[in-house]
Amino acid sequence: MKPQRVIRGYWNLSYTSVLAGLLAIFCIVPSTAASPLQKGSVVAQQMSKYFESLTSRISPAVVEVLVSGYGTEDEENTRPDAPISRQSSLGSGVIVDPNGYIVTNYHVIKGAQRVNVVITPAVGSQSQAPAALHVRARTLPAKIVGFNKTADLAVLKVDATGLPTIPFAKYAQLQQGQLVLAVGSPEGMQNSVTLGLVSSVLRQVDPESPMVYIQTDAAINPGNSGGALVDVDGNLVGLNVSILTKSGGSEGIGFAIPSAIVRFVYQQIRQYGYVRSGDIGADVQTITPALASALALPSDNGVIVSDVAPDGPAAHAGLRPYDRIQTLDGTPIDSVPTFVMGVYLRKSGDRVRLGVLRGNKKLSLVVPVVERKWNPASLLDLADPGKDFVPQLGIIGVDLTPKVADLLSEQRKVSGVIIAATTTNHRADDIGLQYGDIIHALNTGPVVNIQDLRAALKRLKPGDPAALQIERDGRMAFLTFEIE
Repeated sequence: MKPQRVIRGYWNLSYTSVLAGLLAIFCIVPSTAASPLQKGSVVAQQMSKYFESLTSRISPAVVEVLVSGYGTEDEENTRPDAPISRQSSLGSGVIVDPNGYIVTNYHVIKGAQRVNVVITPAVGSQSQAPAALHVRARTLPAKIVGFNKTADLAVLKVDATGLPTIPFAKYAQLQQGQLVLAVGSPEGMQNSVTLGLVSSVLRQVDPESPMVYIQTDAAINPGNSGGALVDVDGNLVGLNVSILTKSGGSEGIGFAIPSAIVRFVYQQIRQYGYVRSGDIGADVQTITPALASALALPSDNGVIVSDVAPDGPAAHAGLRPYDRIQTLDGTPIDSVPTFVMGVYLRKSGDRVRLGVLRGNKKLSLVVPVVERKWNPASLLDLADPGKDFVPQLGIIGVDLTPKVADLLSEQRKVSGVIIAATTTNHRADDIGLQYGDIIHALNTGPVVNIQDLRAALKRLKPGDPAALQIERDGRMAFLTFEIE
C-alpha cells in the first residue's frame, strides 16, 4: 500500500461554528427517551466500554506522517531508473519510545526531503465529540534515523519527550482468530480505528520475497501504512504495510509486519544506524509437488537448499544444494518464511543448528551467522534528493566513494558522481544522461564529487558549450550540450 496524495476540503467558518454547537448540544443534553431494553446486553456494553478505553489509550501513540520529497509519478513503476518528481504523500507511524522515536514504513518516507509528524492529541472518554472539535494536534519536524528497504521499515525521531507509546507484543504468542485493532490515517483521516481478526499469523505474500506478514481483515486503506496493529491488551503485534485489493480500497485482506521484525529492525537502527541482519550464505525454496516429482523426493513439503555461496559459512559447515532443511535450532522448518525469519533475526557471531536430510541420511550442522551485506536496490536510497539535486543537468547524484563503489559493479575510477535518478523535466534526457552513468569530468576539469560538479557548472554562462566525460557500462564517452 503506497502512500498517496490527499486532497483536503475546507469548510466555511460560520458553518463549522453551527455544527460545533449542534454537536455540543447533542453530546451534553441527556436523552430521556431511552428505555432499559434499548441499551443492549450487559456483555455488549462491557465490550464497548473496554474498546473505548483501549482506543483512548493507544490512539495518542499513533501519528500521521506527512512527507514532501521526490518519487516516481507512477507508483507502480518500480524500475530504479524511473524519472522522479517532487511529490507530497502521507502515512502513519507508531511512537515506541517516549523520547520521540517512531517506527513507520520505508515506502512512506522514501525520497523524503522533509518529514513532519502530527501528534494525535489525547481526548478524554467523556464528551469526545465536542472536545475533539477544540483540541489542536501538534505538528513536529522529524528526522530519519535510518531505514531498511528489505523489511520496509524506517525509524524517525522528533524533538519531544514524555510521549505516549505502544509496547511491543510477543509475536510468538499471536494466534489466528485473535481480535486486533488497526490504527492510522487512512486517506488522511487521522486517528481512525478499525476492528478485525488475525486471518493468518505467517503469510508470505510474494513467493519471490522472503518477507512474511500478519494477515488481518481489519479495514486498512492507503494512509494506514506505518500504523499500528494492536491486540486487546494494547500491545503492538504488527505495523500495517499493505493490502490486497482490486478496487484500491480495503477488501478485508490486509498485511502487517510482525512485531518481532519491527522490534529487531528498530533496535538495530537505534544501535548501529542500519540493520545488521543475519545470513549463512545459503538460499532455500519451497518444495512443490512438481519439484518433488522431478527430484524424486519422498515428500512434497518443506524446503530444499537451492544454492550455497562458495566459501560462505554454510559451505564451510558442510551444507550442500539439494539438502532438505527440517529444523533450525529444534524448530520445524516447513516453509521459506520460517527459515528466513530464523536466520534474519540473528546477529553476526551467533550459530544456528540445522537439522538436514541428505537423501535418507540425517545430519546436524552448526552454521555460524554472518552479517548480511547491504545491497540497495536503488541508488536513490543512497542519495538525499534535497541536497544532491543538480538542476542544470536534471539529475540527483551520489558521490562515488569507495564505500558506494563496493556496493556496485566494477568501475574504471572510484571517484566522480553517479546518477541516482533523473527528474521529470527531461533535461537529463536532452543531454543524454542515464541512471547509473558516472560523471568523471566537465570540459577539461575533473569531477570528484557533487561539490566539484556544482562549482564547475557555476563557472559556465548560459550558451557556453559543455562536455561531460561519463562512464557507462565500463566505457568512457563524452556528452555535449549547451548551458541553459
